Amino acid sequence: MQAHSAFEDLSTERPSTTARKPEDVLREVFGYQAFRPLQGDIISEVVAGNDALVLMPTGGGKSLCYQVPALVRPGTAIVISPLIALMQDQVAALEELGVNAAFLNSTMDLDQARATEQALLAGEIDLLYCAPERLTQPRTLNLLHRISIALFAIDEAHCVSQWGHDFRSDYLQLGLLAAEFPAVPRIALTATADERTRREIAERLSLTEARHFVSGFDRPNIQYRIAPKTNANKQLLDFIKAEHQGDCGIVYCLSRNKVESTARLLVGNGHTALPYHAGLSAEERAHHQERFLREDGVIIVATIAFGMGIDKPDVRFVAHLDLPKSLEAYYQETGRAGRDGKPSTAWMVYGLQDVIKLRQMLEASQGNDQFKRIERQKLDAMLGLCEVTRCRRQVLLTYFGDQLETPCGNCDTCLNPPETWDGTVAVQKALSCVYRTGQRYGVSYLIDVLRGSDNERLRQAGHHAISTFGIGTELSANEWKSVFRQLVANGFLRADPEGFGSLQLTEPCRALLKGEQTIQLRKDPAARKSRSRSSGSRRSAALDSVADQAGWEALRACRKALADQQGVPPYVIFHDATLLEMLERKPDSLEAMAEVQGVGAAKLQKYGAQFLETLQQL
Repeated sequence: MQAHSAFEDLSTERPSTTARKPEDVLREVFGYQAFRPLQGDIISEVVAGNDALVLMPTGGGKSLCYQVPALVRPGTAIVISPLIALMQDQVAALEELGVNAAFLNSTMDLDQARATEQALLAGEIDLLYCAPERLTQPRTLNLLHRISIALFAIDEAHCVSQWGHDFRSDYLQLGLLAAEFPAVPRIALTATADERTRREIAERLSLTEARHFVSGFDRPNIQYRIAPKTNANKQLLDFIKAEHQGDCGIVYCLSRNKVESTARLLVGNGHTALPYHAGLSAEERAHHQERFLREDGVIIVATIAFGMGIDKPDVRFVAHLDLPKSLEAYYQETGRAGRDGKPSTAWMVYGLQDVIKLRQMLEASQGNDQFKRIERQKLDAMLGLCEVTRCRRQVLLTYFGDQLETPCGNCDTCLNPPETWDGTVAVQKALSCVYRTGQRYGVSYLIDVLRGSDNERLRQAGHHAISTFGIGTELSANEWKSVFRQLVANGFLRADPEGFGSLQLTEPCRALLKGEQTIQLRKDPAARKSRSRSSGSRRSAALDSVADQAGWEALRACRKALADQQGVPPYVIFHDATLLEMLERKPDSLEAMAEVQGVGAAKLQKYGAQFLETLQQL
């Protein structure tokens, strides 16, 4: 890279492309022989100096779409990233590849920041990562006008959307890049955006003329499963014990208190589990995230404060103990599983109280009517996924405008198709009971009335004498909970907006009450036994198929030792897929090792000899 005078304004130049080809960069630096679908087209567009809006699922290879052009085009690529931990992670990974990468963020002292700025002015940095709030400061903009810029990459671009699930106000200022640096190509990237959000990204970032690249949303290696919440703690423990013992995973909870209690529960049952939420100090959060990234078998229990941009490839499961607010959030969070393409599980339990809580939070929010209307639509779509009786993956993909022609065969509704039943009479009884008791009681009380429970509270209220008392003995308490859950989920009942937990009738329920409409309800499946390790768990399918387990463990031990020496997560040295290919090919020279996917020139020079020695000892 050529050094530039600190006094020239070089940012308005549109540098011509160099003779170095993207395919050469991919092979020599990153160690891959061919681009994935769409990657080559996106990279060609940006290398040519054009703007692009990229929608690609987690694990689909988004980062290469700007990292390769950054090394092809002259100048420094500026990458806008929302999280400090993500910047540090990506810079560490690039440095391992021999790429000159750096970041500017609030963790740096004045001397470190000045040293980075001097290296930038000297043309010594290929990629600079920066938070949006830092980028838009006058000092930073002035600095950028004094260097040659290869491109701007706006990562996690959905953060610009005020209707999105992860809005960050600092992203709204990034539209200024088009005005300040009109000749510099910009690429905006996200894994999660419906059509409305894509339009908003294009408008707010002045990318309305940019070419859109939309990859398929399907993550076929992830098995989606949603079950009724009966005893969430026991259900979680049973799930992990049977299918993911010793695996790395993420458990999402809605509140900080639940995060803490769930982490204690897992630790008390022999798992390595760490809490992560905004109530912890920045040091604690960073320490817990670092352990999650660098150690095997760590489970992070977190609020939605955790996970954006986490690049750990071997997360085998993502569990939700509370209902996400939208399908965007659900897709983003579950997408942190199985980035290496191996079988993984997206598991969730949800119940009536989840629905009530989220509806109350929505109605009590400070948003205007339009905001609440859109949020209701998003929550309704999330509930629709939970209660659907057909392929869940088809429903999820359709929401994002993607189509799956046939059922996936890898979700719970495909593997164990749910039964439906004519719930018209039961629903009339439930709605009548809500009406007869004055629309002032919660679901447990209503079930007691329907089942004719003889308790003092009912007698004091006089509800032992109303017409709906005891008319629902044909259903168990859990079956009635399912009826009420589906009535709330489908909008026939609503939770009291004042927050007291009582259920109230809505206008759409009138036709049901009058017998003018029938309704089919989903029959909750009986709790099925999770597959145990001995009966062939999902991890068995992923890694136990390795014939040479001793060789596999030896390569992992070599990787772990090198990672500890370098102070980076093991996957930064090599991904599991690379180790598996080494084990399969058993290269006997550095030249042969260079043919393994994921072994670029820098890593071959750094680590090739150690892995060859390990392979020779097998």
